[in-house]
Amino acid sequence: MEQPYSRNLQFLNVGATITTILINVLSNTPILGQKNVDEVSDAHPTLFTPAGYVFSIWAVIYALLLVFTVYQVLPKQRGSPFIGKIRYFYALGSLANMVWIILWVNEYVVLSTVMMFILFASLVAIYLRLNIGKSQVGLREKLCVQLPFSVYLGWITVAAIGNVAISLTVVNWGGWGLGDVFWTMLMIAVATLVTLLVIYARRDIGYSLVIIWALLGIIAKQMGNMNIVLAAGIASIMILAAIALMTVMRVRRY
Repeated sequence: MEQPYSRNLQFLNVGATITTILINVLSNTPILGQKNVDEVSDAHPTLFTPAGYVFSIWAVIYALLLVFTVYQVLPKQRGSPFIGKIRYFYALGSLANMVWIILWVNEYVVLSTVMMFILFASLVAIYLRLNIGKSQVGLREKLCVQLPFSVYLGWITVAAIGNVAISLTVVNWGGWGLGDVFWTMLMIAVATLVTLLVIYARRDIGYSLVIIWALLGIIAKQMGNMNIVLAAGIASIMILAAIALMTVMRVRRY
């Protein structure tokens, strides 16, 4: 029932990727707003925000999405099961991504959080529908379809938490008197717990390495705050240990 939609979905996905990358490029010019993404982030610092170099992962994400886009538009992929499973969720997520950028560079930070969670929800839907980490697929589909969405979802997991943290800063939320350090450590704990669940249920290394990348970025940015450094360091070690354990168990199984 999903095959008749394949051709339209293929080209819709091409348009979604190209437009999203274009909007991202334009976000660094005055066309969309007076500030770029990094400048707005710097204007609202939080203890959860990683070092600036960490955001270079967007280049990796967009490169992987281009790989996915080219692969899925190939004539022999028309009618492929994964295209039908993704359906319109990728286009919806791309639209949310674009609107998020526009809202963010114009400093509608709180409203941008809504778009971030729409993007997150769309990626979760794709992740589950593709059954990443559980379905038996060939190497090409694993690299060209599953890996891009694993990395994308991993980063948006971190970005969604960070977006909430910045939004709370913008509205001057007092944190019920518990302090920024407490809430940041809680956010790190949540990100770690989610990652450990993904490793246990999906054995997804791509997703997990993205979280470690972000945690190491938090350590680099917060070297003056040992509580945060310790929390992010322990979290990174726990995730690495889980990956190592998963790998050993997989090798022994075969």
